[in-house]
Amino acid sequence: MRAMKVRDATELDAVACAAIYAPYVTDTAITFETEPPAAEEMAVRITAATSTHAWLILEDDDGTVIGYAYGGPFKAREAYRWSCEVSVYLERGRRRTGGGRTLYTALLERLAQRGYRTVAAGMTLPNDASVGLHRAMGFTTVGTYERIGWKHGAWRDVAWAQRAIGSTDDPPGDIVLA
Repeated sequence: MRAMKVRDATELDAVACAAIYAPYVTDTAITFETEPPAAEEMAVRITAATSTHAWLILEDDDGTVIGYAYGGPFKAREAYRWSCEVSVYLERGRRRTGGGRTLYTALLERLAQRGYRTVAAGMTLPNDASVGLHRAMGFTTVGTYERIGWKHGAWRDVAWAQRAIGSTDDPPGDIVLA
């Protein structure tokens, strides 16, 4: 197995992230976006995530970007500020290589360090790989929205899973921004 390295994303990673994400948009129902975002839009997303949560890059030993994971707001309401939604995307053909677990381990640690308490992930069904990864990472499935999105000519269900991270002391402290 080749060595993998996790690092913080920068706007310079936008082209690689957009290229990794595009096939998920065009060829699957894994994401409910219907048009792949351009690199410029991906740069905006990276900047937003890194300023409040985290966006991490997975590189192969030759420095090639092969995946990414990020956290963002779960909901806009103030009481949700200690919770975030997380996602992970790997280059095609990289499943079951440990990349998803490597990215999520680093991401959840970073989010906990910033003061977040709970992470949630939505998984379009069926998606055995994502369900398995989240289960392996300690997420618990908490419910399923049925027929919540229409993509590629069919209604899609989305399962939601969550996991506690960080301190369990109450009241929660402030979120540490970048």
